[in-house]
Parts: sequence; C-alpha cells; structure tokens
Amino acid sequence: MDSVIVLAMHGAPPRDFPSAELHEFFGLHARHEASGGQTPPAMAERYHDLEARLRDWPRTEGNDPFWAGSMALAEALRQASGHPVEVGFNEFCSPDVGTAMDAAIAAGAKRLMVVTPMMTHGGDHSEVDIPGAIAEARLRHPEVAFDYIWPFPLEDIAAFLVTQLERHLREA
Repeated sequence: MDSVIVLAMHGAPPRDFPSAELHEFFGLHARHEASGGQTPPAMAERYHDLEARLRDWPRTEGNDPFWAGSMALAEALRQASGHPVEVGFNEFCSPDVGTAMDAAIAAGAKRLMVVTPMMTHGGDHSEVDIPGAIAEARLRHPEVAFDYIWPFPLEDIAAFLVTQLERHLREA
C-alpha cells in the first residue's frame, strides 16, 4: 500500500449521548476556548474526560447519521479512486485526523493524501486544525509524504454545484 487517502470529516455528537453530559461538555468547551486552554486543572480534566467519552461513543447509522454518511463517502471515494481510505474526524468522533493518519502509516502507507469535503475558505478545521494535524504527523513520520488536497478552485466547486442543480432540474 503506497498511497492512502485520509478523509478529514467534521464529526457530530451522537443522538443518544446523554444530554446532560453533552450540555456540560459544550459549556466546558466554551470556557476552555475562551480561556485559551488555561482552565483550572479539575475543569480541564472533566472537559477532556467528556471529550473522550463523546469521541468514543459507539456509532451507528441510527445514532449518528453524519458518521454513517462519512463512512459511505469513504467507501465511494475508495471505489472511485482505487486507493484505501481512512476516515478521521476533527471533533466529536473517533478517530481524530492524526490517529487516522497514524493508522494508515502503520498499515504501510508511504504517502498520505488528506482531503476534506469542507469546500470554502473561512473554517478553522480546514484552515487550521487539519494542517496542524498534518504538521504533527510529519514530525512523527518524517519518512512519509503528506499532501493536503485543499483548498479547491472555486470554479470546480461552482461546476460541481451546477451539475447538482442541473440534475435536480432534470429530475423535477
């Protein structure tokens, strides 16, 4: 296995995660972000515990349709490209993008092509988080080639959307 695609997805909380814990997580997340990560140790520990619990929650099509859609997209991408595909999530779901890259490398990948369906500029995940995960993976695996296939040309995004609009009009 020479080249592997790493599909970097957003992630979503599962529908059956306990709501009180989810609300607590989002409250702690807001405090953690506002403080620049400088929260009291007990608060930081609780935040990270809830984050781990949320990420590792068992996923099904019923409790997390976004996760199921991500897996379906990965399979379609594998079939269309002929390359193995690993899925990583920016938040709420495991594995994270870095762990997905590590798994691909552990399986023998010598080149990782990281791609995301996030299409436009202005998002922290596509502009900050994914490049950061790639930079960290490069440090762990200097022998591996990394390509971040983003951003996409706006003309290509527009052409894709026009194709979808035309399909809709034909079928309507």
